[in-house]
Order: sequence, then structure tokens, then C-alpha cells
Amino acid sequence: MKLLGHAAPIGICLLLLLSACRDHGNKTITQDERLSPDIGTRKELILDSIFLYAQQLYRWQESLPCYNDFTPRKKFGSISPEQTAYERELFAISQYSLAPNGKPYEWSPIEGKPKYSYLERSRNTKKGNGHVANTKHQYKYATHLSYWTSGNKQIAYLYIASFPELAIVRTELNRLFTELSNKQVTHLILDLRHNGGGYVETAEYLANLIVPTKLDGKIMFSEQFHPNVQNGKATLLSKQPYLDANGNPVQYKGRSATMADVDYSEKANTHYFVKKGVFNTLQHLSFIVSGRTASASELLISSFKPYFPVRLIGQKTFGKPVGFFSLKIDAFDIYLASFLIRNADGWSDYFDGMSVDISLATPKTDLPIGNPKEPWLASTLQDIVSITDSKLEKGVHNIKDNPPFVFWPETIGENLLFKTNFQLKN
Repeated sequence: MKLLGHAAPIGICLLLLLSACRDHGNKTITQDERLSPDIGTRKELILDSIFLYAQQLYRWQESLPCYNDFTPRKKFGSISPEQTAYERELFAISQYSLAPNGKPYEWSPIEGKPKYSYLERSRNTKKGNGHVANTKHQYKYATHLSYWTSGNKQIAYLYIASFPELAIVRTELNRLFTELSNKQVTHLILDLRHNGGGYVETAEYLANLIVPTKLDGKIMFSEQFHPNVQNGKATLLSKQPYLDANGNPVQYKGRSATMADVDYSEKANTHYFVKKGVFNTLQHLSFIVSGRTASASELLISSFKPYFPVRLIGQKTFGKPVGFFSLKIDAFDIYLASFLIRNADGWSDYFDGMSVDISLATPKTDLPIGNPKEPWLASTLQDIVSITDSKLEKGVHNIKDNPPFVFWPETIGENLLFKTNFQLKN
């Protein structure tokens, strides 16, 4: 994994930048203009930097005005505290690009908050680029695991609350899927109703544990950056160091590498199924989902759609076919929606969420997750039974001694999709 870490001094990236300015019809005015003043307060320079990085990295950057029209210092310089000023600027940036339904791609029911992009004060850790050091104790990842038989179908249920760093959960995932293999599971239910996402590498690893060997080498998904980023026009990335997993500089062609040295082409960012483990009996996938199911969870679902019978039960998902990596600007980590997630069919159009096959009301019950009588799981089991034209014969419920609803530590956050695997250009 290659990570972003310490920021370059802000003023460096603001001195000599020239850019064409777009009018409201997105036509380019030919004359160049200075994007921002060369000097200013720390707060003014951060406001400038957020906008300038967005102009080069944001997935919908063509919708943004030029600096002199946006005037970040004038609009947001008097707002206190400073983080509020930066958050309001980021929200303004996120509202320019409109989806086909007429709403901004980053429209959110939460006032003043973009649907995808966000920023936070940097944590005291060497890791960057979406990684946050896990300082809390580790505990069981898959808190609920149950089995049933329906005719000749072996059904397993697994509740996955999030996708934390792979190093934390790899051993347990390997053990779980060895157990699924020993049980010769044919129908797998993944409960992602509370899974707001997390690390791409972990969702990808889980997909490779699930997938049958026959799909080895097939496209899982690709990450599509803006053409300007793919073509090396995001020059500000040269101000962002390219660091290894321990936060140390990486040498590249006799110098320290920067994020401008990364290969952002779709070819270099296409991921393929590479079978992991011994589980190889799967025939059918069911996902329990809700409006909290987002990002890496949706990526997992989307990756299987071109190849597998997939059923979604519950409520429409959050809708986040975009991802990002962190940009270090002074004391802040900025996460701009930077790339689209596309499956093997090129599908990424679920900004409004993935529709379900069976729509259910929010359950009102004290029954714990994993109980076969819990309404959403009961409906999923009934759906499998109707598909197999049989009945649920027996079950083994291994609900561990965890609270009914288990969420991963807040260091992960909500609705996130972190990219942590980059390739340098040849």
C-alpha cells in the first residue's frame, strides 16, 4: 500500500499557477490568469489550496468556476472557527455539478454537508491517504455467523459491520471462509445493512474469498479518474509526497516520489478477481442492505452483479460509486470525490442508491442480528427457500457474545471508500 503523509508548505503550490477560466457555459476563455494571490494569511492560503486542488482532482472539476469567480478568501475568510470556513467552502465546491435529475451529485439531506467529499483535522499518525492508525483494541470482526439447510442448499449468514484495514481482519476472514468451505455453503447471505464502507483493499479481499475459482482473472472493478488526472494535468499532486505503508518516502528515478508520479490510467487501476482461500462452492449471493450501506459495501455488490445471481433485500442503499484518497493541506486531510467505481460492465450509475429486489420496512424488534426470526433475515431466508422450492429444515446459530448491533470504531467514519493501492508510472 502506498500512502500520503506530510504536506508540503502550502504557499509553494500557490505561487505560479496559471489556468484558463471558464465562463458559466463551460467555454474556456483563452487568456491565462493568476489563480490566487501569492501571499496571505495561513487561513487564506488553506482556502486557496482547497479550491485549487479541487480544480485539478475533483471528479466533476469541469463544473467549477475559476478562482476569480469563486473568490474563496472573500466568501469564507471571515467565517470562524477556521474548520467551519473550510467545510463551508468544500460544500460550495461540491454543489456545482448537477446530476441528470437536476440535483448536485453531492446533494445531501444534511444541510451544509456534501454527500461524498469531506475534510478533517489530521490525526497524529504517520499514515495518510485515507489510512488512520487503529489505536483501539481489536475484537471479533464477524460478530454473527449462522447456518441453515434447505433441501440440498447449504445457507450461511454473515454480518459485516465495516471494512477496516485488511491487516486487522485478514486472519479472521481466512478462518471464516475455511469454515464456510468445510460446510460446503452454496447460498451466502451477507448482512451489510450497517456497513458504511471503509478500505477498498478489505472489500476486495473479501470478494476474492467469496468468488469461485472459475472467475479468477475476470475484472472485479475499475477506478476511473478524471481525464485531466489520467493525463498528468493534476500538477499540484507534485506537492503531495508518495509514502510507503510506514509513512516513509519512496525513491523514484533518483528522487523522492510524489503523488504526481502515480499512474492514474484506468488500465493501471483495474482490479481483477484473484481467488483467495479454499471456499469454492458458492452458487448464490444475497445481500441485506439499507440506506447506510455505502461505498466499499456497494463496490462489493456491484463487482458480483455481472457474474452471479445477486439478490438485494431491505432498503435502497446510500449510493456512492465514487472514492478518494487523502490530500494533506497544512493541518487538515481533505477528501475530494476523485474517481468513479465501475464494475466489469462499466456500470457506476447508482448515485441515488442501488434498488432492492425485496423492499422491507425498517424492523421494529428486539431480536438480535442473526436471529432467523429477525424480519429482514427471515425475509431473506424465505426468498432463498422460494427460489430453491424447498423449506428451511434446520439451522445452527452461532451468535457470538457481542451486542446485537456492532459498529467498527469511529476512526473509520461513515460512507467511506479509501483508495490505498497505487502504482507508480513505469
